[in-house]
Amino acid sequence: MRRFVVCSFMPLVLSLLPVAGLGLVTFALPLQGREYFIQHVTPLDWLILVGGLVLMFIQLLFGWRALTWAGECFKTDGDIWLSHLAQAAEWFPLLGLLGTVAGILQTFGSMQGPTSPEKIIQLYAPAITATGAGLLMALANILPTWTVMVGRDLIRVLAGFPAEKTTQATMD
Repeated sequence: MRRFVVCSFMPLVLSLLPVAGLGLVTFALPLQGREYFIQHVTPLDWLILVGGLVLMFIQLLFGWRALTWAGECFKTDGDIWLSHLAQAAEWFPLLGLLGTVAGILQTFGSMQGPTSPEKIIQLYAPAITATGAGLLMALANILPTWTVMVGRDLIRVLAGFPAEKTTQATMD
């Protein structure tokens, strides 16, 4: 039973934790904000969301493999790819910022003459969706690597080895 928990159950559960984390964060956002976002998704938002979810899915696969226990150590052959994919999470806030700046430029470009503050806010609000998408996907793509680093120590302890002796092939 212990072998099943260490070799099969824990890697699967730990590798799926980022999905649960992303779901919790998404549903913890205010309902009005979520609804507004869904109604005002732009093509750049779709690029960020789809790209981020694909990248996260690939990281989940590498994370599951990285948490697989093989004798007295973990399978580390995919660690370098997991590291590279996690670094790609830095792109999403930048893409979101780019979308926000483009939205602001569009807002000011569409104004002609005196414009009321209410109209400016109404025109400006869709620009923020790109920032939200970028931040959400950055968080989603940071979680898999963190889960592997913490999960390896947990699995090692459950397998009866000291946590200090984790493998040297870390996610540098």
